[in-house]
Amino acid sequence: MPTDQPLPTFSLLIVEDDKAACDVIVRMVTLKFPSCTIHRADNGVQGIELFKEHLPDIILTDVNMPVMDGIELLRAIRAIRASASCIVLTAYSDKIIFQKFKDLGVSDYLLKPLDFQELFAALEKCNAELSTQVKTLPQAEAPTQETKPQVETPVELPESSGRPE
Repeated sequence: MPTDQPLPTFSLLIVEDDKAACDVIVRMVTLKFPSCTIHRADNGVQGIELFKEHLPDIILTDVNMPVMDGIELLRAIRAIRASASCIVLTAYSDKIIFQKFKDLGVSDYLLKPLDFQELFAALEKCNAELSTQVKTLPQAEAPTQETKPQVETPVELPESSGRPE
């Protein structure tokens, strides 16, 4: 079926300790967003390693995981790249946990069992935010043709008399 809009292209890191759940998420996201690059981790420590290696656009993480939970994972990711888009997936509707993620600037908070339409909407929202960031960054950061490289002024050293002091 032809579409007028190009398919979203983004990279996604899924951090989920339930392998079966992760497999289903990967399959569904791949069907909806075929150009998406997906990386998978079983826990927060692996998630940080993959985040550092691939710097994905969006992180989808579970809350309750072995080794390192989703809250610690997102704190670590925020320390690496504060602008990373994060979506939390959890079976808990606890307001305290929700507030912790809100404080960390999470883009969305999805409850299990997962509604894939909600996940797709959250991914599209994050991707749209990324597109906005990408469009505004190059103008602010790209050097213009008039920009000349900065050259440090050489430091003049005092002339020595040739005698050791």
